[in-house]
Amino acid sequence: MLFTADHDEARRALQKFIAAEINPHVDEWEDAGIFPAHELFKKLGSLGFLGLNKPVDYGGQGLDYSYALMMAEELGAIRCGAIPMAIGVQTDMATPALARFGSDEVRKEFLAPAIAGDYVACIGVSEPGAGSDVASIKTAARSDGDDYVINGGKMWITNGAQADFICLLANTSDGPVHRNKSLICVPMKTKGVQVARKLDKMGMRSSDTAQIFFDDVRVPKRNRIGAEGEGFTYQMMQFQEERLWAAAACLKAHEFIIGETIEYTRNRKAFGRSILDNQVVHFKLAEMQTEVELLRALTYRAAEALIAGEDVTRLATMAKLKAGRLGRELTDACLQYWGGMGFMNETPVSRAYRDTRLTSIGGGADEVMLTILCKMMGTLPGLAKRGDA
Repeated sequence: MLFTADHDEARRALQKFIAAEINPHVDEWEDAGIFPAHELFKKLGSLGFLGLNKPVDYGGQGLDYSYALMMAEELGAIRCGAIPMAIGVQTDMATPALARFGSDEVRKEFLAPAIAGDYVACIGVSEPGAGSDVASIKTAARSDGDDYVINGGKMWITNGAQADFICLLANTSDGPVHRNKSLICVPMKTKGVQVARKLDKMGMRSSDTAQIFFDDVRVPKRNRIGAEGEGFTYQMMQFQEERLWAAAACLKAHEFIIGETIEYTRNRKAFGRSILDNQVVHFKLAEMQTEVELLRALTYRAAEALIAGEDVTRLATMAKLKAGRLGRELTDACLQYWGGMGFMNETPVSRAYRDTRLTSIGGGADEVMLTILCKMMGTLPGLAKRGDA
C-alpha cells in the first residue's frame, strides 16, 4: 500500500495550509505576475514540506518518495499551475541531485536553507538554443585554479527572479557532450550573474520566470555537486523525479476542472435543457475522469518502482507524456462546454487551459518523451547503426 495514516495526516495539514495561505491569494498573485516566494517557502519549510524525502542531517524528514508524491498530488488543489510548479522546482527539480550527490559542505550551504525555506532555488538547464536537447547547452564553466569561471546564459528559469541560488548545468570540459558537464550551485548574488528580464508567459502567470546571463562569474569548485563531468547523468536522474512530479501534480487539478465543468454545464441551459444533459458532454466527462484515474495508477506504479530502487525511466517518461497529452485534451474539451465563458480569463477552465499547456513542453517535450520510449523499445530509426544505448 503506497499511502498510510501518516500520509493522510500530512495530506490534511497540507490541505489546510493551501486553503488558508495560498488559494485566497492566487488571483492577486496571478494579476501581479509573481508571488512572494520567500514568505511562502518559509512557511512551507517551517511545516517540513520542503524536505519530506531529504536527509535528516540537513533539516529534511528522511521519509521515502511516497511522501513527496503525496505532496505533489495535493499541490494540484492550488487554484493555478504556477505556484505548484514553483514549489516543485524547489523540492523535486533543483535539489534532488544536491541531496544525493552533494558534499557535506555544499549541502550545508545550499540544501539546508532550501529545506528550511530560507533560500529559494532554481534549476538552470535550458538555454535559448538548447531546451529539451540538454546535450547541446553552451554555458561553460572554465577551470581556474580552485574556481570555475562561468560564461553563458539560461532561459525559462522558474523562480529565477527571486532565487537565492541556481543549480546550474554547465560544460566543464571539451570532452564528449554526455561527459563534459557538471552541476554547480551558484549564488545568484555572485558578481556577474544578471537576471536580464522576467519573461511574459501565456500561462503560469504567478510564477516568475527569468532569462539569466553569466559574465565571468567566479565560484569555488567546492560548489560543484558530485564528480566533475557527471552533471548530465545527475540531471537525467533529476528529470525522473521532475517528470513524476509533473504527472502527480496535475491529477487533482484535472479533477477540479472536471468538477467545475459538471457544475457549470448542469446549470447552463441551451435549447430547453442543461448542457450536461447532452450525451456527448456527460460521456466525455466520464471518459476524462477515467483517463485521470489511469494516469494516477501509472504514476503510483512508477513511484512504487522508484521507492524499490528500480530504474523508472520508462514509467516516468510514459507518465509525463500522458500528463501533457491529457492536460491538453481535458482542458480543451471542458473549455468548449463552457462556451463563451470558457474564453474569459475570469473562469478556472481558462486558466487551466493556459497553465496545463506547459506540461507537454517543460521537463522534456512530448517528442523527447516519445524518442526515449522508442529508444527503449528498439524502434528508433538508426539506433543499431549508431550503437546508442
